[in-house]
Amino acid sequence: MFACAEVGRTVDKKEYNRRLPKLREELLEVQGLLRESDFPVIVIFGGVDGGGKGESANYLSEWMDAHWLRTVAYDPPTTEEKERPRFWRYWRDLPPRGQIGIFLSSWYHSPLLNRVHGKSKLKAFQHSLREIRSFERTLADDGALIIKFWMHLGKDAQKKRFLDMENDPLLHWRVTERDWEHWRMYDQFVSVSETLIQETDLPEAPWKIIEGADPHFYGLEVGETILKRIRQHLKKSQELAKKRKKEPVKPGTRLSKKNALKGIDLEKSLEKKPYQLELERWQGRLNLLHRQAREKGIPMVLAFEGWDAGGKGGAIRRITAALDSRSYKVFPISAPTQEELAQHYLWRFWKQLPRAGKISIFDRSWYGRVLVERIEGFATAEEWKRAYQEICDFEGELVGHGTAVAKFWLHISKDEQKRRFEARQQVPYKRWKLTEEDWRNRDRWEEYEDAINDMIELTHTQDAPWVVVEGNNKRFARIKVLQEVCKALDRALHQHATCHG
Repeated sequence: MFACAEVGRTVDKKEYNRRLPKLREELLEVQGLLRESDFPVIVIFGGVDGGGKGESANYLSEWMDAHWLRTVAYDPPTTEEKERPRFWRYWRDLPPRGQIGIFLSSWYHSPLLNRVHGKSKLKAFQHSLREIRSFERTLADDGALIIKFWMHLGKDAQKKRFLDMENDPLLHWRVTERDWEHWRMYDQFVSVSETLIQETDLPEAPWKIIEGADPHFYGLEVGETILKRIRQHLKKSQELAKKRKKEPVKPGTRLSKKNALKGIDLEKSLEKKPYQLELERWQGRLNLLHRQAREKGIPMVLAFEGWDAGGKGGAIRRITAALDSRSYKVFPISAPTQEELAQHYLWRFWKQLPRAGKISIFDRSWYGRVLVERIEGFATAEEWKRAYQEICDFEGELVGHGTAVAKFWLHISKDEQKRRFEARQQVPYKRWKLTEEDWRNRDRWEEYEDAINDMIELTHTQDAPWVVVEGNNKRFARIKVLQEVCKALDRALHQHATCHG
């Protein structure tokens, strides 16, 4: 695989100086066009030590407008980063649409090193590569242009590069004992790297192997490749924009034929006196379980969805009343901001994931993509249809990290919703909660029912099952939510004990 990058390609200084000015001009031109586009560019540099990764990133920063270009290099994860799923820090640093992000020591770095040094077995390595494929495919499906360079040097060329740098007073500090240790393990690195490249060379995110012996050669090769790929993607994006239609979904559009809401007994209720006893019992249980989870460093994510006036806020308040206010954050999700619209729709949720022992509570969530965005036509059919798998992958990563996940659909009847709407109109301090949009959504009840059934059927997994809450009686609903949150914490504590036993 790497033989093609060990043939000694070079570009003499005269040729380099002839080609570079035109390349820089065209890169700046295409960067200007990119600023008006609806996709980001993600440039990834991997490869051997001394292969020109950092130098290539420096070239790009010099040749292009640095206002719209950001280079990110990753050290070993901090405590804050370790307390969240592995891809949290990468999601956080993704460039917005119209800009370029350059990634050094990216999501490929740790899996490669862990495998070479024997810290991970083949199964764990393959799992990491599957996660990478899923991550990059999710970004590419949303329109991102992913350009991946593998900067290669043969073993002798790498040794010469190290010796040359050691003999240069300005560069000798860059060669460490770790570099020489990796050079002595060169064959292992090459073997693992070949597997990594083969397994992650995707049609939507292919690798380009570049010989890193001559800075003139690899500098021009990287720049010209980026120029070509952005031009191609701009053309493709313009063609897709002409075909893309964001329009409301027609009534009766279903992906799943099952009816998850059928048979839900909305007559279930709880009287006031037993409710007060049950509330005290389950809030006490939740407080105890969360103190145990906090001690073990187990984070929790709660997602609340439901009909307008379905009781989400009341259920959330009964949860937070049982917790130390320093232990949780509630995120009321509304229409995305301009900053959020410039990113993948999951970006704003990745940003808010909790640290170890903390709880993030989402009042509305990432499921907006397959509910309101589907119904109102804010997302194309292609976008909301692929979101089911994207959401399952997202929640799978949370659970794989050890996060306790619980998600609720607060279900009420159409008549009960009308009663609650009318009651809100009569109470001054509740009137603000009722909007014209609530009444408009009510007129599309059947369309939302279709979307809800699809959502539950297509994203109900063993790791993150849906809990449909019978919500006509608020007291019953609140106790059931508390019980289910406690069950989720119980499961997470048991799994933690099993894994760390």
